[in-house]
Amino acid sequence: MTFPATLNLYVARRFLTATLLMLLALTLLVALFDFIELLRRAATRPDASFAVVAGIAGLRLPFVAMQILPFAVLLGGIVAFWRLTRSSELVVARAAGISAWSFLSGPVLVATLFGALAITAVSPVSSAMLNRAERLDASYLRAGGGVTALAGGRLWLRQADRGIEPGGVAIITGRPSRILGTDRLAEFALAEVTVWRLSAQDRPLARIEAPRARLLPGRWQLDDAVSFGPDRQPSAPAVLTLATDLTPDRIEDSFASPDTLSFWALPGFIAVLEQAGFSALRHRLQFQSMLSTPALAAAMALLAAGFSMRQTRRGGVAQMIGAGVAAGFALFVLDRVTSEFGESGALPVWIAAWVPTVAGLLLAAALLLHLEDG
Repeated sequence: MTFPATLNLYVARRFLTATLLMLLALTLLVALFDFIELLRRAATRPDASFAVVAGIAGLRLPFVAMQILPFAVLLGGIVAFWRLTRSSELVVARAAGISAWSFLSGPVLVATLFGALAITAVSPVSSAMLNRAERLDASYLRAGGGVTALAGGRLWLRQADRGIEPGGVAIITGRPSRILGTDRLAEFALAEVTVWRLSAQDRPLARIEAPRARLLPGRWQLDDAVSFGPDRQPSAPAVLTLATDLTPDRIEDSFASPDTLSFWALPGFIAVLEQAGFSALRHRLQFQSMLSTPALAAAMALLAAGFSMRQTRRGGVAQMIGAGVAAGFALFVLDRVTSEFGESGALPVWIAAWVPTVAGLLLAAALLLHLEDG
């Protein structure tokens, strides 16, 4: 094995060790604060035992680790590269004519594999465990009624409606018989139901009033329904059916956080969601953010190198590390801001998701080019 390849492997191994230790430390630290907050919320809930709270906190650990991953790569990389620079190992390598871009390829590959492993292998486990944690949280710690607490306890749904004319939509509202988010119902029912049937141009076509509607496989069944046509004259009460692609699970999942869906499940769920008439902006943004995770991890590795590979004989180590942490925090703020614009529809979701990654790569490239030039 040649010297550059040996050096590359050595630097990658040091980077991997520091990143794993930092990921473990940060995950446990954040999980501790999360556990304390859950204990505070459980103080007024007699049914929420210590075991339940500990179970919720434990189920959230993979999700916390995925959220912490970019910062673990950044801080772990800063520690690893600073130690290598302090011991003059990287200084000697660069004096021997080895470019920083050469021995950084190993850490960048490790960071990219970290990101890819997180979205492909950890994401399915994280989403399933987080979904279970959210259900326990809703059952034991939340005082509200879940999604039906919105709009005074009424549930609003939108779906495709091709019963009157092609491209039509139906807006359905009613009071669920039971609160969503606690138990999965074999039969989902609404009371005090109103259905507005609209054309593709949002022109009113009909209105249906019914005391009860049941969601059966492939259709809504409205009992004793009264239909009002364009002439506003009511029809005689009768049992009406309305075709639908909705299921109780899809209704519940449409209000759940996109974090409870894995990377592999998101594309299919987005298609079903949009076909049913729901907005999929949050889910599209989540999918694009997950796609950018490997590139973001690579950017964090390069950013760590750019801030920590300078000579430290003149001091300024604290300022150097502080600047790296500040850059990571700035990227986090940028990610939050662009995510808000993406969820509101003001920015295309792919731009909102990829802007922090591109900004991190550009900043890291600028620092490393300046370092190599110097």
